[in-house]
Amino acid sequence: MNTLNLSALLGACLVSTCTSYGPNSLAPGTGLEAATRAMGAPTGDSALPGGGRRFEFARGPYGKHTYMLDFDAQGRLLRWEQVLVEARFNEIRSGMDATEVRAQLGRASDQYVVGWHEKQTVWAYRYESPFCQWFQVGLNRQGKVVDTAYGPDPLCDVGKIDDF
Repeated sequence: MNTLNLSALLGACLVSTCTSYGPNSLAPGTGLEAATRAMGAPTGDSALPGGGRRFEFARGPYGKHTYMLDFDAQGRLLRWEQVLVEARFNEIRSGMDATEVRAQLGRASDQYVVGWHEKQTVWAYRYESPFCQWFQVGLNRQGKVVDTAYGPDPLCDVGKIDDF
């Protein structure tokens, strides 16, 4: 690609407010407006103690990454984290409220209902794993966690998500 074409591509990217997949280029102190310009519209948000906000940036329904960006009360980036990892999943405990789970892990890749008598809503999260598995959270009718489990991702059987 010659210099003229590269310059045109970069210019078009700047004009169209390009978004990036992850927040790697965002330094602490970055403003909320600059972060959303870089990341796109958040897929969720929740309050933090002290007046700050946590913004969720989920990367697609089959995506294996969800980034949480924490901002202080003045809208400055404090830190960011990719939360779809086993260490975070292992922090989810029975009795937690659904809003706590959402604040910790973001939106689920998949949701479905199981059970005949005592129905549970299951939230399933895809993540990077060499075993093609997902993490599942079972919620009762009151929106409380009753169980968690790792299991095989059903899309692996049909080879649909190998490239995601």
